[in-house]
Amino acid sequence: MTTITAAPPAASSKLADWITRNGPVLAIFAVIFALWEIAVRALNIPDYILPSPSVILTKIWVSWQLLLVNAFVTFQEILFGFGLSVLIAIPLAVAVVYSRIFERVAFPFMVSLQTIPKVALAPILVMWLGYGILPKVMVAFLISFFPIVINSVIGMRSAEKEMIYLVQSMGASELTTFLKIRLPKALPSIFGGLKVGMGQAVVGATVGEFIAAEQGLGYLQLISQVRLDTPLLFAAVVVLSLLGVLLFNVVAWIERIALPWNRIATGVAE
Repeated sequence: MTTITAAPPAASSKLADWITRNGPVLAIFAVIFALWEIAVRALNIPDYILPSPSVILTKIWVSWQLLLVNAFVTFQEILFGFGLSVLIAIPLAVAVVYSRIFERVAFPFMVSLQTIPKVALAPILVMWLGYGILPKVMVAFLISFFPIVINSVIGMRSAEKEMIYLVQSMGASELTTFLKIRLPKALPSIFGGLKVGMGQAVVGATVGEFIAAEQGLGYLQLISQVRLDTPLLFAAVVVLSLLGVLLFNVVAWIERIALPWNRIATGVAE
C-alpha cells in the first residue's frame, strides 16, 4: 500500500525564506522606531521639531492623496531622467570602448561636467527650459548618467582579449563579438551602474524640485518647511525614500531576470 505525502506549500516556504533573510533587518528597524517613539514621548519633544513615527504615519494616512499626487510627479521626473541617461550613457560607453580618440575627447568633458555641483546647473536649466518638468528631468539625467557610463566601460573592457581574438579568428564580425562576448561580460557591471544611477536620479529630481517646481515631493518638502509642518516634511521624506527603494528593486529585479546565472545579483526581496 502506497502512501501519498503532501508537498509543503510553496507559498509558506517562500514566506519562511523571506522572513529568514529580512527578519533581522526588520527587527532592527522596529527597535529604532520604538526607541524613537519612546524618546519623543519621554522628552516631550514638540512635533514641529521632531515628530514621532506614529505622528508621521498618521500624517501619511491623512495626507495620502496629496503625497500620492506629488509622488507621481517626482516619479515621472525620475523615470524620464533615468531613461534618458540609459539611452545616452550606454551608447557613449560603447563609443569610448571602441574609439581611443573619442575617449580622449569625451572623458575629460564628462569628468568636468560630473564635478560641477548640479545645484549650480539647475538655475541655468530653469532659464533655458522653463519651470516645467524638463529642468528636473535634465538634472536627474546629469547626475545619473556618469556612473552608468563608467560601469559600462569597465564591464565592456573586462572581456578577456584571448576570447575576443579566438572568436575573431573564427570569422566573427565586430558586431557578433560585441553581442556574444563583450556585452554578456559587461552586463553585471552595467546593471551595477544602473542601480547606482537610479539612486542618483532620485537625488537629481529632488534637487531640481528644490530649485524651481510647482509640484513634486521636493516641492512639498519646501512648502512644509515654510509652514513649519514638520510631520508633512517627514512624510514626504518617507514617501521619497520608499519610491527610491521601489525603483532600485525594479532595476535589481530586471537584473535577476536578465542574469539568472549571476549569483551576486542582489537587491530584490522575493
